[in-house]
This record gives sequence, structure tokens and C-alpha cells, in this order.
Amino acid sequence: MKRQQSPELRQTLAREAARLMYEEGVDQYLNAKRIAAKRILGRTGSKNIRHRPQFLPSNGEIQAALREIVQFNEGEFNQQRLFAMRVIALETMYSLQPFNPRLIGSVSTGHVRRGSDIDLHVFSENIDEIERYITQLGWQFKTKEVTIRVGSEYRDYSHIYYMRVFPIELSVYPYDEIRVTQRSSTDGKPIVRLKPSSLERVIAEQHSREWELYLATGEISGLELFKGEE
Repeated sequence: MKRQQSPELRQTLAREAARLMYEEGVDQYLNAKRIAAKRILGRTGSKNIRHRPQFLPSNGEIQAALREIVQFNEGEFNQQRLFAMRVIALETMYSLQPFNPRLIGSVSTGHVRRGSDIDLHVFSENIDEIERYITQLGWQFKTKEVTIRVGSEYRDYSHIYYMRVFPIELSVYPYDEIRVTQRSSTDGKPIVRLKPSSLERVIAEQHSREWELYLATGEISGLELFKGEE
């Protein structure tokens, strides 16, 4: 007889996985699921559950639980963080115009939290070209090769890490991949890549008061609240 799914267990695991990501810095959904299963079910239970994927929460369920935690702990403070991150993302993108920057991830969707980073895609056939360019900008950065699964194969891409109040990650892709539509690991939907002009419209529409102040003064409202998190 097929064992019935347990929505209560899925919900419990989703909440624990979300807590792990928010409070303990676990940054991958899969790792959060495994640790949550081990803590709640014990080693034997966590091994058994791998063969019953219906009991494991989806990435989307974990993200929903994570949003509840963020709203409870950060409330309106979260909107100040989002505005600050979006403006820093926009300024960074304008600095990287020669490499056709695109914004993806939580800063794009609006689902940021403490510990979120700014995810940008940039496009170049030569990583050295980008490194020389940002060195001239005076940025302090690190470069790392990251293996990413693309369809049925794995490919190595260069990632550049830079800090400006919030961590910024530049994923470097060849020019011909600017038209390749990737899918979200959370809901399987196509990832939206925002151009600088599109991001600016989003900021003006969703943060109108703070945006007008920024345009008038050049200062990012509330930014000082987050500098201690570096």
C-alpha cells in the first residue's frame, strides 16, 4: 500500500528549513531540507525520507515560510532594505554598462532579507577584461570558478564577489547567453533579468517617495541602518 503524504510533516520541515536559512545562514534550499530532515527525524529518518520525496517541502514552500519569518522579524524595516539594495544594484549596473548587466534574484523580485545579496549577470567573452575594468573602478573583489548545471550538463562560470554595504555577486556569461532563458530553482518559472532602465522604473513605482529624495540629494535613505551588517 502506498503511504499517504503528510502535509503536516512537509510544513514542519519547510518551517525548519526556512529558519535555518534565516538564522543560521544556510544558503541552499537542498542543504536546508537535508539539515531540517536530520534534525527533526534523526539520521535514520532523514535517510528514509530521501526515498519519499513527497514528504520533502518544495523550494517554493520553504520560500513562503521564509517570507513569513522575514515579515515577522523585519516588517517595514525590510522595505528600507529593499530600496537600499535596489539603488545600489542600479548604481552598480550603470558602472558596468559595457557588460550589459542584468539584475536577477531577490532584489529583483522584492523578497530580500538580512543576508541577501545582489545578483547580477554580466556578459563578456573574457573574464580578464571585466577584472581590468573593475580594478580601474577601484573595487576590491574576488573571483571564483563556480560549476552550474545547465540543462543536462554542468558548466564552469566565473563569479566575481564585491561588497558595497551588501554583498554583490557578478555571474559572468558569454555574450551569446544573454538571450538564454534560465529557470528558477524555486518555482521553475523563467528567471526575469532586469535591465538598468527596467529596474529604475520598478524603483520609481514601488519606492516613489524614497526615489524622489534620492534624485534630489544623491543619498540612499536608510542606508546607514545596514552598514553595521557588513
